[in-house]
Amino acid sequence: MKLLSSLLFAGLFLFAGVVMAQDETESQKRDPGHYNTNRFKQLYEEFSTPNMFRTASGAPGPNYYQQQADYVMDIALDDKNKKITGFETITYTNNSPDQLEYLWVQLDQNVRAKDSKSPLIESSSAVPADMAGSFVENYMGNAFDGGFNILEVKDAKGNPLKHTINQTMMRVDMPATLKPGEKFVFSIKWWYNINDHVVNRARSGYETFEDGNRGYVIAQFYPRMAVYNDVEGWQNSQFWGRDEFALPFGNFEVNITVPADHILDATGELQNRKEIFTKEMMSRYEAAQKSFDKPVIIVTQAEAEAASKNFSTAKRTWKFKAENVRDYAFATSRKYIWDMMAVKMGKGSVMAVSLYPPESNPLWEDWSTRAVASTLKTYSRMTFDYPYPKAISVSAKNQGMEYPMICWNHGRPNKDGSISDRTKYGMISVIIHEVGHNYFPMIVNSDERQWTWMDEGLNTFTQYVAEQDFGEEYPEAIAPNKKYPSRRGPAKNIVDYMAGDQSQLAPIMSKGLNTYNFGANAYAKPATALNILRETIMGRELFDFAFKTYANRWMFKHPTPEDFFRTMEDASAVDLDWYWREWFYTTDYVDIGVKQVKKFYVTSKMNKEVKAMIAARGIAESDLPPLVYLIDEESEDFEESMRNSKLEDVTTLNDYIMENVPAEDRAKLKRPKYFYEVTFEKPGGIPMPIIAQYTYSDGSTQRVTYPAEIWRKNDQAVGKVIASEQEITKIEVDPDEETADIDTSNNSWPKHKQLGAFEKFKQKTKAD
Repeated sequence: MKLLSSLLFAGLFLFAGVVMAQDETESQKRDPGHYNTNRFKQLYEEFSTPNMFRTASGAPGPNYYQQQADYVMDIALDDKNKKITGFETITYTNNSPDQLEYLWVQLDQNVRAKDSKSPLIESSSAVPADMAGSFVENYMGNAFDGGFNILEVKDAKGNPLKHTINQTMMRVDMPATLKPGEKFVFSIKWWYNINDHVVNRARSGYETFEDGNRGYVIAQFYPRMAVYNDVEGWQNSQFWGRDEFALPFGNFEVNITVPADHILDATGELQNRKEIFTKEMMSRYEAAQKSFDKPVIIVTQAEAEAASKNFSTAKRTWKFKAENVRDYAFATSRKYIWDMMAVKMGKGSVMAVSLYPPESNPLWEDWSTRAVASTLKTYSRMTFDYPYPKAISVSAKNQGMEYPMICWNHGRPNKDGSISDRTKYGMISVIIHEVGHNYFPMIVNSDERQWTWMDEGLNTFTQYVAEQDFGEEYPEAIAPNKKYPSRRGPAKNIVDYMAGDQSQLAPIMSKGLNTYNFGANAYAKPATALNILRETIMGRELFDFAFKTYANRWMFKHPTPEDFFRTMEDASAVDLDWYWREWFYTTDYVDIGVKQVKKFYVTSKMNKEVKAMIAARGIAESDLPPLVYLIDEESEDFEESMRNSKLEDVTTLNDYIMENVPAEDRAKLKRPKYFYEVTFEKPGGIPMPIIAQYTYSDGSTQRVTYPAEIWRKNDQAVGKVIASEQEITKIEVDPDEETADIDTSNNSWPKHKQLGAFEKFKQKTKAD
């Protein structure tokens, strides 16, 4: 009889809901059907179909391929005329299943050609202040002509090849179709004027020091093969100056001729070290190879300063080889100080290296190479052992740019020798970031031209981890701070951007050229999204395994965003489609709060709501078993007499309930005295876990994380009933600000009183 009554009672509530729904809809027009707009639907509409090249798991498929481009180059730097000339021979291997009629070569320097269209696509306005150099360049000087001068393009037999230049791309027409598995060898002879990167903030160029010497950081300096793959075909999207590069892997033999008194380092291993180095330099280098705790100076500041006084007219050639790299760059100057230290890596070691002028000391001598070494340790832990022989950090004013094994970094002391925290942390952070780019995208070779976030975002996330590691390894560098002050990564740091004007926001899954706030969109937001995944959604163990799996699957290959998304789910068993869609495909934001809290009185007295329901069903009260009723303290059923006797009533009800529980289990059960219905709201679009902290009358706290899937059936509000032995005095959502909630005014119950301007002034005055 009791079971039957319970079933009747359960059915009663179901029936009541149906009747109410009918009453509501019969009097109004029926809504039309709709497409699936659930935020937790799978990403089948956004993703391409898996195939033999790229699998549904996110791994390369059995037919995955990639092209190879090998280079032999002779490069000469004309320091007097600020000009660079080159002759290169490219061996292109067609590993694709396709027959190729022509090849595409990137001419990135053409972005600075006199007839470049890049300045024409940018809107401009009169600014109240500008740097003098920029003002001269923009309004007073003749346009700088830094574009490529292509002198010849020939095949292996020396026959001219027809070629067509379209802005920053050159099509080379082959005499015959290049079939799968075949190679094509051709050469290009070229030269261009080197730009002043301090004036135009270019990725490559020179800076002139006060003594007339120059420091060169040279990159994108040679015609480079474009990528051909299964996703894009030829990636020949124009370089407009912002989106970076997509490049195939290859082997390089490079001979670089510079003034004889220059110090130079570059991508690859130096082949003629004994010809270049003095005996003293060689002795120092050998010591550096065994020094794992501190850098060893190869060229001292005194030696660099002495060399700076003489401008040699003699020449010297530095010879390098690099295997399995996607690009090439070098730095050279007679003013360079040079130091190195070894970093343990797997069963061997690699070299952390720095090049910097005296103007960068003492900051660079103290921290540059140490930052390089620390970065390699962290990134290798998060991904794979660093596979190249060295990583070089070069001091270059106003710079931050990366290439295989070498990068340019800003940060120098003031002229009086003082170093602000902003300068120090800025320098350390940019070194970590640019060295980290060796992993993303120099090895995990994503398409920067198409998906900026895949290298900048993933790298900025790993940079955050590396910065925190650096602070732990070198606490003296961050004293008196207790933690490295990372600018990007923590969830709260992205709030202002995500709360911004929607007309000035773009999804992360946007071409970098088309975004508004490039730094926030391509660097900070994806880095924050990954950090939240690691710390809040997945946990470090699952995230780190999946992230490492992605890196190892795609090292020395060309991944797409889908390969990353699929691998992260495949290696963790965490369904993240909802997360990728909201964080990466939309400009939605997070806003979750406490909408309402109802406190209930527990009684055995039937309330009016239940009486109406059973009357509608024709059920007599006598047909029901003894039931427990929850009455909202704010409802009309609630009486003062019930309030005064509620604790005694709860005890009686608990005794009744215990009669229905086996004696051996009774001691295990809690005896709640307080009941609350908490309604959480979600004004923001992004569903996230509800991290709720409950504070009780005895001062104790309890933190409960409700998974994001709690929003799967109601995107606006969800409720949780809390049964407690203690009275709840406070509820706080996201107490540690780990979800990037843009509005915390609704995160607490009872709501925080909003102070007026006068009250805020009084509090500040007291604090002062």
